[in-house]
Amino acid sequence: MTRYIRRASVLCLVLLVALLVNSARVMIFEAGSLDDNPANRRNTIARYDQARGNILVGGRAVTGSRDTGQQLRYERTYRDGPLYAPVTGYASQVYGTSLLENAEDDILSGTDPMLAPLPLFNDLTRAQQAGGKVATTINAAAQKAAYSGLAGRRGAVAALDPATGKILALVSSPSYDPGAISGTDSATMSAWGRLNGARAQPMLNRAIRQTYPPGSTFKIVTAAAALDSGLVTDVYEPTDTPSPWLLPDTSTLLRNEAKGCEDASLADAIRVSCNTVMAKLGVQVGLKGMVSAARKFGFDDAGVRIPSGVARSNFDTDMDRSQLALSSIGQFNTRATPLQMAMVSAAVVNGGVLMAPHLVERTTDDDGNTVAQTGERTYRQAMNPATAMQLQDMMQDAVEDGTGTNAQIPDVIVGGKTGTAQHGVNNKGAPYAWFISWARSPGAGSPAVAVAVVVEDASANRTDISGGGSAAPIAREVMEAVVNSVDR
Repeated sequence: MTRYIRRASVLCLVLLVALLVNSARVMIFEAGSLDDNPANRRNTIARYDQARGNILVGGRAVTGSRDTGQQLRYERTYRDGPLYAPVTGYASQVYGTSLLENAEDDILSGTDPMLAPLPLFNDLTRAQQAGGKVATTINAAAQKAAYSGLAGRRGAVAALDPATGKILALVSSPSYDPGAISGTDSATMSAWGRLNGARAQPMLNRAIRQTYPPGSTFKIVTAAAALDSGLVTDVYEPTDTPSPWLLPDTSTLLRNEAKGCEDASLADAIRVSCNTVMAKLGVQVGLKGMVSAARKFGFDDAGVRIPSGVARSNFDTDMDRSQLALSSIGQFNTRATPLQMAMVSAAVVNGGVLMAPHLVERTTDDDGNTVAQTGERTYRQAMNPATAMQLQDMMQDAVEDGTGTNAQIPDVIVGGKTGTAQHGVNNKGAPYAWFISWARSPGAGSPAVAVAVVVEDASANRTDISGGGSAAPIAREVMEAVVNSVDR
């Protein structure tokens, strides 16, 4: 009898050891895969069991959380949702996160190890800290001015502090309310379907995720290339350019909308926006030189993050001479985001130095203690300082006595460049209206703001839409808002 009891005891011991080994295997080796299994709702429940940290604009929260009393307890809310949607993105219990809500999710959800009181604290205790805060660089007055200026028309605005790279405004229109897709109910599903199916694409962030032909605003890049290469040494010297000009190796004539482009100087070509002069200069600089110049401003860089990803702006590297001519005036395959064109303007007014654009100033814990600070960083030397000074003068002339007079601000130095980019089959679509600009208060040590505006209102008549008429007034309002906030 004792022998059988002993055998039963050994068997029980073996079974116990096997159970312990299996438990250890599950807890140590398979815990990660089980945690990540879509069928495991414990992580999802834990994620929404506490309020999400807030995104701040000027120290004020533009996000919040609502206690639903449901299993997924806290639902994201937004203040002025459509105004700040291109900045915040959305945080949905069904559809995930986007933009800052995605890029800074670890801080906002409280899972970032930097929020823990001690190293490895969260790993050892499996604790989750209170959600942290994300302080943006957005200037509230500039954001509101840009949003009001677009007034629901399709388009976008990007504004930068040229000296630091801080993004002061980031607006895409038409917009949407991220709060409408935060929850899990039928209204959320309906809103998601409606927004994604809308012809106007309100969830598309046109400021950083959409590229457009930049039209004549790209002439600033071509002018920088011509000056840096030594092709042009006197911006007031005639360029010996006929009007119209025959595109190289073709029978196609390139014409000008402006008058006075026959044999115009570079300064006059920028002031009144001559296609022929700038296209010819692009061809003379050559493909290699134009590619190099465009890349100094950020074109062809797919790695720009603010911290959300930015669509790659394009300048082709394989073109014949006629295609290069058109690309040099922002047509053919040349494409740019509004943020990219704001970077062009910022480099000009910052003496040729292009600072890395960024949207987050710092992240903090729930008590406001800094977790991480975004440092100012030089992105590229876009052009020689002397070239930047000459371009500043030419852009200023364009506002004072050229195509950009609608951007004038009393007692403020303003430079700008208009652009009207054709698109569609045989260019029959309503042209996109562009304006890039910068502003500086007299006597100020550094420029206040650089802006890019694009308006793509497809309902506009072809004769009613232009960079100077449609986009420049919006840029003026944004620049005024920044200058006034700086001067106070």
